[in-house]
Amino acid sequence: MAMDVQRTSPPPAPGPRAWLGLLVVLGPVLLVAMDGSVLFLAMTSISAELSPSADQALWILDGYGFAVGSLLVAFGGIGDRYGRLRLLMAGAAVFGAASAGAAFAPSAELLIAFRVLMGVAGATLLPSALAVLSELFADARRRAQAIGIFAAAFAAGFAIGPVVGGQLLAHFWWGSVFLINLPVVALFLLLAPRLLREVRTGGQGRVDVPSVVLSAAGILLAVYGIKRAAAHGPAVVPLVAAGAGVALLWWFVRRQLRLAHPLIDLGLFRDRVFAIAAVTGLLPLAAWSAVAYLGGIYLQSVRGLGVFDAALVTLPGALVLTVTCVVTPAVVARSGTRAALLTCHFVIAGGLLLLLPTGVSGGTGWYVAATVVAGVGYGISFSVVADTAVAAVPPERAGSAGAIAETSNELGNALGIALLGSLAALVFRLRGPDLAGTLTETLQVPGITAAAAGQAESAFVAGLHAAALVAALLHAALGVFTLRHLPRRRRPAPPLPAAGGPVPAERVDVAGGGGDDGVHGGGASRVSGLPPP
Repeated sequence: MAMDVQRTSPPPAPGPRAWLGLLVVLGPVLLVAMDGSVLFLAMTSISAELSPSADQALWILDGYGFAVGSLLVAFGGIGDRYGRLRLLMAGAAVFGAASAGAAFAPSAELLIAFRVLMGVAGATLLPSALAVLSELFADARRRAQAIGIFAAAFAAGFAIGPVVGGQLLAHFWWGSVFLINLPVVALFLLLAPRLLREVRTGGQGRVDVPSVVLSAAGILLAVYGIKRAAAHGPAVVPLVAAGAGVALLWWFVRRQLRLAHPLIDLGLFRDRVFAIAAVTGLLPLAAWSAVAYLGGIYLQSVRGLGVFDAALVTLPGALVLTVTCVVTPAVVARSGTRAALLTCHFVIAGGLLLLLPTGVSGGTGWYVAATVVAGVGYGISFSVVADTAVAAVPPERAGSAGAIAETSNELGNALGIALLGSLAALVFRLRGPDLAGTLTETLQVPGITAAAAGQAESAFVAGLHAAALVAALLHAALGVFTLRHLPRRRRPAPPLPAAGGPVPAERVDVAGGGGDDGVHGGGASRVSGLPPP
């Protein structure tokens, strides 16, 4: 129910229950984020055990992210209608069961299936966790602080996933990276009913099932076609699949423009600031996920590091990313969001270019430097995207803006591995010894000569360089576009003609300091990503 913004007395300060509830909610948040990246160092072990093909290896990694990204907005609407806590509990239970199945999967096909099921469950957790969390904090300032912790935990989960996976693999088999989910899920299912309350808003119209099907099928077919073509060369099946996927996505866009209550409000992209924020949510995670995945293989299969040492090499970048996420809101309050967006894109581009000196015989130091420099940019982007997107639109559209921002993050994580990973696979296929589709498979070919092994390693490094260079150029281009088109000062977005009633309490602006770049209207910071009233 909508509430008047004016309050006669300040809301009560959050008690111990609220902060304990926050800790409980952060468990599933960390799991969803970590499982987007925990396999980056585990893929060498998985490949040796299950022998997936080149495209199966990519599906093991990003089938999870595609499921989350494709269903995030849909499950947000379902939670509004049937209850966020109920959906959160069900999703956590399925997530735990699918994690157990993935840990003991006997084949690549079953592992892909369980990873997709984990993604479906993960799509129920993020929007529901954020909505349930908002109910715990009546005070807008404390709620903004809690949501900031939520965002930092989500970003930290992506960053520490490879480190946690590497530590586990140093002592256990590859399935252990999934089994660590079970105690967290069990603790959440035990404590959540005692600390959290149900949140139900009734939603806005029914969830449009055809839109869900069109978006998910379009993305999967398009990416399947690209992957197959990159791994095996152009053929009729991948080209037809890619064409069908593009056609379904076009149909999806047309449908969203006609629906009264679309799955994704594409009209928001008419706002230049929102569009830049949405792309900023996607591109940095695409670059980070692709480099983390390829870098894990580089460190183990090319540089010859053990999984424990490879995890230690990734630790500095993960720490820098996490710390940057924590300190960015305070810096943005002084410098402004425009400066933060510009810094993030150019710093990421510079960090990615530091990967180009890496090679077969050396380059571990360059890899560390690249992840540390780029980690600063990644941390900035993870911290400011949702707030910038929500601040760019009228308050009555803040829920849709927050959902799109979250979806762009998840799709970025999946698309980075799918597209940039496919580019690396294409380069490997063109420049490698043509003995197998992946570096791991090639090095395991019986009787492989030293020359062929060296050629395979060089081809893989060339693929890593190609992916890093393309990602760097895309970030530099987006930085230039932001510099030219993001306004220094911006008037508050006018309310829509159809909007009625007062601004709900969940959208109250929280006064901030400095940073009058126009994006936040004089440095104000909105509570972002909350469900519509």
